[in-house]
Amino acid sequence: MHRRTLVALATAAVTAAATLSPPAFAQSGEIRIAHIYSKTGPLEAYGKQTQTGLLMGLNYATGGSMTVNGKKLVVIEKDDQGKPDLGKSLLASAYSDDKADIAVGPTSSGVALALLPVAEEYKKILLVEPAVADAITGDKWNKYIFRTGRNSSQDAISNAVAIDKAGVTVATLAQDYAFGRDGVKAFKDALKNAKLAHEEYLPTTTTDFTAGAQRLIDKLKDVPGRKVIFIIWAGAGNPFKIADMDLKRYGIEIATGGNILPAMAAYKNFPGMEGATYYYFGIPKNPVNEALVAAHYKEFKTPPDFFTAGGFSSAMALVTALKATGGDTNTNKLIKTMEGMSFETPKGKMTFRKEDHQAMQSMYHFKIKVDPAFAWGVPELVREIKPEEMNVPIRNKR
Repeated sequence: MHRRTLVALATAAVTAAATLSPPAFAQSGEIRIAHIYSKTGPLEAYGKQTQTGLLMGLNYATGGSMTVNGKKLVVIEKDDQGKPDLGKSLLASAYSDDKADIAVGPTSSGVALALLPVAEEYKKILLVEPAVADAITGDKWNKYIFRTGRNSSQDAISNAVAIDKAGVTVATLAQDYAFGRDGVKAFKDALKNAKLAHEEYLPTTTTDFTAGAQRLIDKLKDVPGRKVIFIIWAGAGNPFKIADMDLKRYGIEIATGGNILPAMAAYKNFPGMEGATYYYFGIPKNPVNEALVAAHYKEFKTPPDFFTAGGFSSAMALVTALKATGGDTNTNKLIKTMEGMSFETPKGKMTFRKEDHQAMQSMYHFKIKVDPAFAWGVPELVREIKPEEMNVPIRNKR
C-alpha cells in the first residue's frame, strides 16, 4: 500500500521534472531515456497516454526516487507527429546530440519501421511501445529492438478465439498501412476454422465508410451461416458507422479488439460483441495494476487507459533491466540482461522472448456489456488468454 500511495503522491512532481532535461550534455550520474512519440498528429491520444504511463511507471518502479543505483532517470521528449522521416531524425538526434542511453516509442507502426535502422546504426536499444505491426519484431527487426507492446499476431490470435468457429465467414476492414495490413495478415494466419471472404483496406484519413461498407456487405450478404466484419482501426475516423447501413438486415455482425475508452463509446451500440483486448483497467488483478489505477484516479480523476498501461509496462521493463545491470547502460550488457527477462506490469508478468525480443503477455477475451455508469461499452472478461496458449509466430528469420 505504501508504494501505491507513493506513486500517487509523486506523479505530478515527476511529470513536471522528468521531462525537463538539460540540453545535450549528459551527466555521468544520469540515465537518459528518449521518448519518441506522437505528442501531436493523428495518434496524439495514444501518444499522450503512453507518456503518462511511462512517467508513472518509472516513478513506481523506482519507489518514487526516479533513480537506479544512484543514477537519475532523465526523460527526453520528442514529438514525431506521426511522420516517419521526422521520427527517424529525432531518434538520431536523441542518440547523438542528447546522448540518450535508451529510447522508447514510437506510437505509429509506420514511424517505428523508420526508426529500426537508426537503433542499429547507433547500436542503442529501442524499446518499442506501443507500435503494433508484426514487421517490427519480424522481417525488419534487429537485435537492438525490444517490444513491450503487443504485436499484430498477439492481437489476431486472441481475437480469433472469439470468432474462429466452423460455419463463420469473416470479412476484414482495416487501415491501409503497416498496422492494418500486418493486422489482417496475422488474423488470416490465425483463422483455422472460419472462412475469410474479403479484405477491405481504406485510407487512414477515411471519414466516410459508405463505399467500403457496401463492398463488405456485397461479399457477405448471400453467404450462409454466421457473418462477421472484423475491424482493425486506430486513431481518427469511426468505422463503426458502417452499422448504420442496416447490417442486421443481412445478419452481419461486427467484431473488433479493445481500444481507448473514448473509441469504446461506440461499443455501447453492440452489446454482446466479443473480441480480445490488450488491456482494460478493470480486468487484471495484481498489485501493479492496483497502483496504476489508484495513481491515475488520484491525478486525473479517470481510470488509466489502453496505452497508459503500455507506457507503464515499458517503464517496468527498463527499470527491471537497469536494476539487474546495476545502472550500467552498456548496450550489449542490456541486451544480454533483457533477452528472456521477465518483469511485472499492470497486465501481470511479461517475458521478452529471446528469439525476437517480443514481450510474451496475456490478452483478454471479452464480451461487451452496456452499463449506464460508463460512457463506453464495458469489456467484461470471458477469460484470460495466457502467453503459453498463444502460438505467436517468430517472424524475424533470425
